Amino acid sequence: MAPALLLDVSPAPRLSKASLALTPPDTPSSTSPATTPAPLLAPWQAISAQKIADREANLQRHPEWRLASPLDPNVKHVASYPFSKLTPREREIVSLDATALTELLAIRHYSAVEVATAFCKSAAVAQDLTNCLTEIFFDEALAQAAELDRHLQETGKTVGPLHGLPVSIKDHVLLDGKDTSTGYASWAYKSVATKDAVVVSLLRKAGAVFYVKTANPQTLLSLETENNIYGRTTNPFNRTLTPGGSSGGESALIACHGSPLGVGTDIGGSIRIPAAHGGLYGLKGSVARLPHAGLLGSHDGMEAIVGCVGPLATSARDLGLFCRVMLQYEPWYIEPPLLNMPWNDDLANGKGLPSKLCFALLSDDQVVLPHPPIRAALECTKQALLAAGHEVVEWKPMDHQQAWDLIAKLYLLDGGREYYETMAESGEPPVTMSKWILDHANGREPYTVAETFRLNADREAFRARCMAHWNATAGVTSTGRPVDAILCPVAPTLAPPHGTTRWWGYTSYWNLVDYPSVVFPTGHLSSEDFSTSRAAELPIAPARNDIERYIRDQWSPQTYNGAPIALQLVGRRHEEEKLLGVLGRLEDAIRTHS
Repeated sequence: MAPALLLDVSPAPRLSKASLALTPPDTPSSTSPATTPAPLLAPWQAISAQKIADREANLQRHPEWRLASPLDPNVKHVASYPFSKLTPREREIVSLDATALTELLAIRHYSAVEVATAFCKSAAVAQDLTNCLTEIFFDEALAQAAELDRHLQETGKTVGPLHGLPVSIKDHVLLDGKDTSTGYASWAYKSVATKDAVVVSLLRKAGAVFYVKTANPQTLLSLETENNIYGRTTNPFNRTLTPGGSSGGESALIACHGSPLGVGTDIGGSIRIPAAHGGLYGLKGSVARLPHAGLLGSHDGMEAIVGCVGPLATSARDLGLFCRVMLQYEPWYIEPPLLNMPWNDDLANGKGLPSKLCFALLSDDQVVLPHPPIRAALECTKQALLAAGHEVVEWKPMDHQQAWDLIAKLYLLDGGREYYETMAESGEPPVTMSKWILDHANGREPYTVAETFRLNADREAFRARCMAHWNATAGVTSTGRPVDAILCPVAPTLAPPHGTTRWWGYTSYWNLVDYPSVVFPTGHLSSEDFSTSRAAELPIAPARNDIERYIRDQWSPQTYNGAPIALQLVGRRHEEEKLLGVLGRLEDAIRTHS
């Protein structure tokens, strides 16, 4: 067992909030009488202009890595464009998953420098195409990679299990020396990290190479990615659609082959939604399983509902790699709330699981019926599981609207006051999806202490009912055991048009009950093929509520053309290894059935 790594996990101090004297790019500091003065910018606009100029300057350190000319905005599918700047060997590198790369780096098939170079080049193009990056430090990454190569050359040993692997970091995760604006113009330049988050420290110890931070939305409480500093991040498979949020910069980057492994966070779907919309794998564990200290965001110290750190990747086995590395350093001796639960790699690889598994299928939460491609994917997966000899039973939905009403209150205990106060510091307005979620508070006053206690009690009562509901499935399975996992949608739509995400219930429900869940891709939508099938039809029954009506009206195969299709698998609390083992069996069944 590796020794514990001793780290300081006390909150990083935020720099002084003294006003910044910022001059937007290309704006003269003074004007002659013959020159028309430039319009004055609001503080947040000046901050945005400077941050974008800084990012552009960092990109221009390597102009040869960028596209020769801007791409026509009407080109929607751009995920493969980064290949145009890569050599054949570099294309090979960025097409491998993290597990394969770590193995090949360890035997010196690739050098850390050439791997870092390949991903830096892809990341530069990904940024130009999707607006996915915030902080860029390619030269530091190449210097770090060169040092890792020197170490391996001289000692014959890697520094750790991720030796030379590039890893991208979501913006609000502290990375020593880098700005942590977290999607707030008010925090830009004032929140430069003075230490690493625990997850970053462990990745660094394992030999990971850091080269970029990725976009997250204003407030972080959003399933899309837009803020007033950098603007909107787009989906590389169809740029008219969202990449999801709040880890949307990660999903856009990884989908463009700009990162083999990314660090995201999830308090309502913020790993799983971007993973689904990017055709990737993403894992949200239970609270207290993986390191979480060292994040910057609003409501620091709020424990009514707690988020999780987790990976986004291009393979299921990379999710296990991330968890194994995190837990091999015994982070429960670093971060007090973490459970002392070493990673069981055998179980994560399916060893010890029954040969016949039982899945519960949740196809409709009784609030919003998913769009046809998602229902079709659920049915295809069900048939694959049955063909492989597994059992599939119906999961009866339990109070999904009530769950959303409760978690929305837990998100906004103060009525959204801190969010508004932070935005007011720079005068920035709420972006579309910030306004949507904040409107759930209806302008009410913060809950009193007594009201907060009541909401916490309601949360625990709901969790107890859900546990009993799962236990009761033993009465409907042929094995006499409760179901091993729940198969369900990630969202009622594929990646939707920007600014139109309306129902979180298929992901936030599992945050409320604190169950681990993993997202896996099943394909991409071809509007031409899907339009000709009966699966494209919507049900005749009237919509059950306004949200379902809105989402039903969104459906058109042409709108979602090219969008990834993904599903979600849910396990029992703190059973992340079993969940990944069950996912392995499920994917075996799909491959065999296909």
